[in-house]
Amino acid sequence: MIQVTMDEAKERLPDLMDAAARGETVLIEKEADQGAQVVQLVAVPKREHRRRQAGSAKGTVLFIADDFDAPLEDFREYME
Repeated sequence: MIQVTMDEAKERLPDLMDAAARGETVLIEKEADQGAQVVQLVAVPKREHRRRQAGSAKGTVLFIADDFDAPLEDFREYME
């Protein structure tokens, strides 16, 4: 666990970010003598990017109403 003050965090931010990315706990306190933890620096997990595949949702739409694309009554006056 890494515990630093806000002033130290300002000076060491790139190193602290690397540590958080490696999974270490990084706590940033407002002031050293108070000992109150203000924030915890946490890495954002990487998202997996899968390639899109055409037709992958085939069969998932089970019902479409017959009047799906019919004009709405509220907009009839704008359609005329």
